[in-house]
Amino acid sequence: MSLTFHWFLPTSGDSRDVVGGGHGAPATDSGRNRPPTVAYLSQIARAAEDLGFVGALTPTGAWCEDAWLTTAMVSQATERLKFLVAFRPGLLSPTLAAQMASTFQRQTGGRLLLNVVTGGESREQRAYGDFLDKDARYRRTGEFLQVVRELWEGGTVNLSGRHLQVEEAQLVRTPDPVPEVYFGGSSPAAGQVAARHVDVYLTWGEPPAQVAGKIAWMRGLAAEQGRTLRFGIRLHVITRDTAEAAWTEAHRLLDGFDPDTVRAVQAGLARSESEGQRRMLALHGGARGDLEIHPNLWAGIGLVRGGAGTALVGSHDEVADRIAEYHALGIDEFVLSGYPHLEEAYWFGEGVLPRLAARGLWSHPARAEADRGAPVPVAV
Repeated sequence: MSLTFHWFLPTSGDSRDVVGGGHGAPATDSGRNRPPTVAYLSQIARAAEDLGFVGALTPTGAWCEDAWLTTAMVSQATERLKFLVAFRPGLLSPTLAAQMASTFQRQTGGRLLLNVVTGGESREQRAYGDFLDKDARYRRTGEFLQVVRELWEGGTVNLSGRHLQVEEAQLVRTPDPVPEVYFGGSSPAAGQVAARHVDVYLTWGEPPAQVAGKIAWMRGLAAEQGRTLRFGIRLHVITRDTAEAAWTEAHRLLDGFDPDTVRAVQAGLARSESEGQRRMLALHGGARGDLEIHPNLWAGIGLVRGGAGTALVGSHDEVADRIAEYHALGIDEFVLSGYPHLEEAYWFGEGVLPRLAARGLWSHPARAEADRGAPVPVAV
């Protein structure tokens, strides 16, 4: 089985430095010297497509551009790349979401993937008019996904749930293919939702032993529901021709972190309700000490950014080794990013992917098209 790689569309802006914000961190305009225009995001998307990434994650939140609208526009600049659209179930009706997904599939030739984000920060949720607490949000997410999946199957749906109600809901046209659902969460409530409803369970980039524990936990919960899951991991990446060059770049990024900004970000993240965010914070403790928490796994990004806070750092061979290590645990999908996203996509795509191909772990997704007589895109 070929590993699947996704890239990231920086819809809050891009830079040669780390762009902060997200998941409870205070958003600033610091370092955002590449605005998230459709033209720039399309440039990244085309590069990712050519290099062999299957999809691109687009985040959700008040700190970035809307994912649905942005990806609908960027999709017109690409041919094969899928879009892993993050969205929050509490902010739109399940029937409307199912309809939007169906439309997206038809208009893009089946290139939608959905990343369900329940919302770990009550303060941000309230800004959108959502006043449920965290556990209630997860219960609502379960009801939401139940409705959406039944609609995608072509049924007429009636639900009188604890948080959602629909009556005689149906779609005139169902999506083909049905979008796969991605989901992450480290709390018990999140685990129950994932076990019942999702296709791919995502974890942030924790050390392998902790990732192995999460996989075992989720496999057990899914088995109780008579289901199996695939597993993915969300990481940043800094890969170069030599380990020295990669770590020089990591230290350059670290040197650019303003101490006042680090303190403000860490104070904001400490108030997060997210169990996953708590686990991220525990990896570095808010300090600039030894941030290599596992060989080639660096926690420095998390000093100024909420959410995914770790990066694979090293030579192309070392980064390939770490990917193989995670794969041995059960990780088949990798959602990656790097600063700036355009250049770092090429470092990874031209440096690491060929090494994984040589090991038999990856093949370019356009190969099947070439076997049918279509030309394989070539990165330039």
